[in-house]
Amino acid sequence: MSADTDSTPHVTGLDHTTVTGWGRTAPSGARLIRPRTYEEAAAAVRDCGARGGIPRGLGRAYGDAAQNAGGAVLDMTGLDRVHAIDADGGIVLCDAGVSLHRLMEVLLPLGWFVPVTPGTRYVTVGGAIGADIHGKNHHVSGSFSRHVLSLELLTADGEIRTLVPGTPLFDATAGGMGLTGVILTATIRLQPVETAMMSVDTERVADLDDLMARLAATDHRYRYSVAWIDLLARGAATGRAVLTRGDHAPLDALPARARRDPLSFRTLRLPSAPAVLPEGLLSRTTVGLFNELWYRKAPRARSGQLQRISAFFHPLDGVPHWNRVYGRGGFVQYQFVVGHGQEDTLRRVVRRISGRRCPSFLAVLKRFGESDPGWLSFPVPGWTLALDIPAGLPGLGAFLDELDEEVAAADGRVYLAKDARLRPELLAAMYPRLDDFRALRAELDPRGVFVSDLARRLDL
Repeated sequence: MSADTDSTPHVTGLDHTTVTGWGRTAPSGARLIRPRTYEEAAAAVRDCGARGGIPRGLGRAYGDAAQNAGGAVLDMTGLDRVHAIDADGGIVLCDAGVSLHRLMEVLLPLGWFVPVTPGTRYVTVGGAIGADIHGKNHHVSGSFSRHVLSLELLTADGEIRTLVPGTPLFDATAGGMGLTGVILTATIRLQPVETAMMSVDTERVADLDDLMARLAATDHRYRYSVAWIDLLARGAATGRAVLTRGDHAPLDALPARARRDPLSFRTLRLPSAPAVLPEGLLSRTTVGLFNELWYRKAPRARSGQLQRISAFFHPLDGVPHWNRVYGRGGFVQYQFVVGHGQEDTLRRVVRRISGRRCPSFLAVLKRFGESDPGWLSFPVPGWTLALDIPAGLPGLGAFLDELDEEVAAADGRVYLAKDARLRPELLAAMYPRLDDFRALRAELDPRGVFVSDLARRLDL
């Protein structure tokens, strides 16, 4: 596919604005550029200025990965066309600015689903590749980039390069946080489905050891698996959880009425969270009460419940701007992974978080499968825990620094797409291909055209 041609290329939408991640911490000012064609994207890259630029999708990276203080931020959501669908083979070619939500709207009626989705469908394809997102099915399907057959990348020299898996630039771009160039298009292999419903098994789990044993013994039976953990529970209940696992429901599992339109994509939308909420709303007391109710209302064991795809994968998408519930100070999303054989590290970290009484009501544990080929891709075989913590919690920075050190000592890593505060000296221990990534960037982009607040902070 060639770039759009225009005899007088120009860039639409030049606004100086404050940009922040989904966690609403560390905002920075930037020039926001909104290209609508490939030619405009190329012009934007040429005109980024001394502080460079970084591509940005729908702003769901929690930290500062899609910010660029004093420079340019390229809003790629205007490039949002679905170019071609192979409805027999299950392949789609689309612009990088297309959201997973849009793909679901288009593809589900044809009997196809995105191969990997995180906890929100409001991420772009470009963002999914740049962060190499994972979902509840990593133990089966790997990360998003594993299903990308090819992509087109606009590099700092103005060239549009076609990349395929297994080549250095593809592997640097998958998980490369937008620092190798601007992804313009992607060709993606899809997951076949018979319905837009999920068949879900849910069970209450008494403690962390019980949870880990169940996941290790039975995860292979399910395509999707995730556990919500009560990180305020202590003592014998430390790590108590609600374990949810499932797969796409076959047609014969649906009631007769639902079989008339089995692939209809329906979503639930609740009122938006208020722009201003009382400070202290998420205290240890209120979160503790929520966690107790959430745990108690879960069934002890229930099999085969039918749920809509949107309810199973993206329950928080039904509440627009749910990130506002943390107040003006925002929140930190902390996610780490440690490998198999490092279960004691996971236990210690969970006990430390529980002992410190961190008010987190969004905490999930999953198992990862094989590592992904991206040089800065996050998943490695093992255990990953993600939790939200109000950013204003006293002593939070020092506490998370200590957790970082424990994770790094166990050959684990933190997720760059969610990070907003990692110390740069720990990065090389966490990501062994870091030097390769830096060398490729230096060769491909010697002028430093592509840069972000994350890149400056961590010297990427």
